[in-house]
Amino acid sequence: MTTYLSRCASREYDLWKYCTKEQIHEMLLSFRLLEGAPVREEKKLACLYAVSNHVRQHYHTAQIVKQSGGVRRLLIPDALLGTIQRNLLHHVLDGFSVSAYATAYKKKATVLDNARAHVGRERIMKLDIENFFSSITYPLIYQSVFPAIYFPPAVRRMLTEFCCYEEYLPQGAPTSPAISNLVMKSFDNYMGAWCEEREINYTRYSDDMTFSGLFDEKKLKRKVRNYLLAMGFELNEKKTRLLGRHTRQTVTGIVVNEKPDVGRAYRRKVRAEVYYCKKYGAVEHLRRCEKKEWMNGGQPDAARYLQHLLGKIQFVLQISPEDAQFRAAREDVQSMMRNI
Repeated sequence: MTTYLSRCASREYDLWKYCTKEQIHEMLLSFRLLEGAPVREEKKLACLYAVSNHVRQHYHTAQIVKQSGGVRRLLIPDALLGTIQRNLLHHVLDGFSVSAYATAYKKKATVLDNARAHVGRERIMKLDIENFFSSITYPLIYQSVFPAIYFPPAVRRMLTEFCCYEEYLPQGAPTSPAISNLVMKSFDNYMGAWCEEREINYTRYSDDMTFSGLFDEKKLKRKVRNYLLAMGFELNEKKTRLLGRHTRQTVTGIVVNEKPDVGRAYRRKVRAEVYYCKKYGAVEHLRRCEKKEWMNGGQPDAARYLQHLLGKIQFVLQISPEDAQFRAAREDVQSMMRNI
């Protein structure tokens, strides 16, 4: 292993050994990472180095309530780092392709695309990667996202610094979703090819992996676990699900037994929320519900709640765009939002 790493380091050095400091600076500036930031042209290089050396200081934490309960901790970049990351995303990361088996964080891709591959299959196995974003470390990003063939070492280090928080990928940074797909590209392509040889369908939506067809679940799970362990990931055993043909098969919230569909229970719940908002008004409905996640300083946060409710309606319409009842519900909620 040491010899292999030494050869890799040697090749990287040989590739860029004639690259001057001026050329490195020129490359960094060519990425336009500070486009839109109030930084004078002659100060841009110094600004990039200053931010990359003190990235931690440019984050603050935020918490959001998960639909399944509990709280998700996000790391949000400040205006300057956020600008750098968005430019890095658009001017650099968007130029790299991701695996066809990855269905999240791609332009025009939806959860429906992830579910379609598994409609009407005999068996479905769902696996989850534990602590997905925080398990994506600095070395993984450095090697997989900014390869030596495209970037000299100094540039690789700086770009990797912009994408990390204390040596791992922060959930909440605009670059993190795209980076997660690039890091997982080798896994996705390998598992996808391995599964196709066995007539198994495979897709990955962020940390959720789905396999469908006829397969030996122990052999398949062992194959996935071993590859992930080599990358530094672990399976979340509590979230492993094996669904037979005669059970309710769901993939990223969509029922796929016969055709993509949203479950009846989900529809009923959303319809009920819209009904009570129309009957009592969103503010009064939230007071009656007494749900803490929709309170802000002790007062109902109707704007945020209605935006969330609209998202649920849009999810249903994404699967069933001609559903007249939910199209009417969308208009009702949009009207309530305009009147707040």
